[in-house]
Amino acid sequence: MATTQHPPSRLRAWMLEGLSDMGKGLQQAPHAVPEPPHKGQRWWRVMCLTGVDYFSTLGYQPGIAALAAGLLSPVATLVLVLVTLAGALPVYRRVAEESPHGEGSIAMLERLLSFWQGKLFVLTLLGFAATDFLITITLSAADASTHLVENPHLTGVLHSHQMLITLFLVALLGAVFLKGFLEAIGVAVALVGIYLALNVVVVVVGLWHVLIAGHLVTDWTGALTAQHGNVFAMVGVALLVFPKLALGLSGFETGVAVMPHVQGDPHDTEEQPTGRIRDTKKLLTTAALIMSGFLITTSFITTLLIPAPEFQTGGKANGRALAYLAHQDLGNGFGTVYDISTIAILWFAGASAMAGLLNLMPRYLPRYGMAPQWARAVRPMVIVFTLIGFLVTWVFDANVDAQGGAYATGVLVLITSAAIAVTIASRRAGQRNWTIGFAVISAVFLYTTVDNVIERPDGVKIGACFIVGIILVSLLSRLARAFELRVTSVTMDAMAERFVRDIASRRIRFIANEPDRRDKAEYRDKIEQIRNDNDIPVTEDFVFVEVTVTDPSEFEAGLTVRGEVLHDRYRVLTLESSSIPNALAALLLQVREMTGCTPHIYFEWTEGNPFANFLRFFLFGQGEVAPVTREVLREAEPDRAKRPRVHTG
Repeated sequence: MATTQHPPSRLRAWMLEGLSDMGKGLQQAPHAVPEPPHKGQRWWRVMCLTGVDYFSTLGYQPGIAALAAGLLSPVATLVLVLVTLAGALPVYRRVAEESPHGEGSIAMLERLLSFWQGKLFVLTLLGFAATDFLITITLSAADASTHLVENPHLTGVLHSHQMLITLFLVALLGAVFLKGFLEAIGVAVALVGIYLALNVVVVVVGLWHVLIAGHLVTDWTGALTAQHGNVFAMVGVALLVFPKLALGLSGFETGVAVMPHVQGDPHDTEEQPTGRIRDTKKLLTTAALIMSGFLITTSFITTLLIPAPEFQTGGKANGRALAYLAHQDLGNGFGTVYDISTIAILWFAGASAMAGLLNLMPRYLPRYGMAPQWARAVRPMVIVFTLIGFLVTWVFDANVDAQGGAYATGVLVLITSAAIAVTIASRRAGQRNWTIGFAVISAVFLYTTVDNVIERPDGVKIGACFIVGIILVSLLSRLARAFELRVTSVTMDAMAERFVRDIASRRIRFIANEPDRRDKAEYRDKIEQIRNDNDIPVTEDFVFVEVTVTDPSEFEAGLTVRGEVLHDRYRVLTLESSSIPNALAALLLQVREMTGCTPHIYFEWTEGNPFANFLRFFLFGQGEVAPVTREVLREAEPDRAKRPRVHTG
């Protein structure tokens, strides 16, 4: 289906350059310069990419736990670790099996629903995913700027410039992705290695201080007993405050989102990426174990070594508890090195979120017709997400605490949807024990999500803004692209090709027919009507074309054309498509390319109100067929002399 195209400008060619960095398995964007797909990276290197998000939460998680649970912070953190290892980890290991191409649980749930309700459901989940990933970018940058501003050497100079610093960090992250995604993985490996090593030093020194000051443990346990009475009361309170610690679960969704970049085995295929699935499970498990160890030890030492008032707003440990200990126990020199490392990893935490956005959004929105074609390319989407990051930063005044509710809501909704998805998958696979286990995990995360929404309703409000924005932009894009030729390929069987070759020796005339009874009278009457309406001689020959609408909410797909002879006389081409006009236009252009002749197609006018018929076309793929077919052809083939002819009588 060749159509007339103009050579792209150098800027356009650069902006739409190949999608190999981020969109493995995606279709190439228009005018994109093809690049050989990269072979992926070792799983531990990709773990560092998702780890810049997951591990960087150590920069603020101990402080959040202390504020939420007080002296009970280590116990509440232990509950978080148990939920991580016994809940989130098994869920996402199953997600990696069921959806190994980076779509995550959204793809699993998409299969359960079709038609427009399925699309709207996916758009809602994408709204929460956008909330999670975008707030990750802005919150991490804001916390990085907080560490920079609160450094003893810089606080006097930078204290009033936190907003500008945060905007600069968001812009710098976007610039890295404009340069290229593969470079981001190398940076992530270096940042994670240095950051974890420095945290090991802080934790070991902190545990040594606790050990040599034996009274700290006895004072802490005594205060716990005085406050809560017994172990059961402590566990009960820890369960109640657990939802406030949910940011410690933030790395799992990005872990599966960047899954296409795991190398796997040499014999892996996109249909059966066995090695990629195995190595992604290693990635998820290793990251969860490392993070669990750090969460338990850091919550313990920060609770025992930092005075409670310092965790409050304005305190020296607010949002930077481990940095406080680094300066206090190891001196300002080491503390400054720790601050630099923390700032770097918090800034780059947005890299895994950006990678998740660039891997997730182009897999759905362009395929639904709910984003422009350029949304398949990396660089334009990087610019879009960076600009949205600027807006979010400005709205929240670069405040970490103000964004925490939205961040937790996005994380929890995605984890809950993943738990529900794997529960359904297990039930369909007949795995009774796994079904029960995942159902219990789903209930835990559902409770956590509801509690978080009740406690911090601003999070779901912000998520709703993203959802409304995505749905509104998506519907406007779908409307703007309604007349696109959205058939990706046309395949004809042997009989259909024979019909086309035969009729090409004369004038190619097709009749668009809405199949009804498909008896002899239907085809005879239709030919008679078309001849009378268009004053065509009896000697002229016709081939019928019939389109059956499948799922009209789908936007683009391949087209298969089959030929059959009905009643020993009438030649019929049958097609299945989400849209009748687009399928007919694609067929006409394909026939033109095959034969070098201009095909003609004949319609009868559709009865009813034109606007109502257009809405039927927009929503259900049928309605105002004749003029819409002509409009699709006009957009696809600007040269009027080469355009197939549409006749309506």
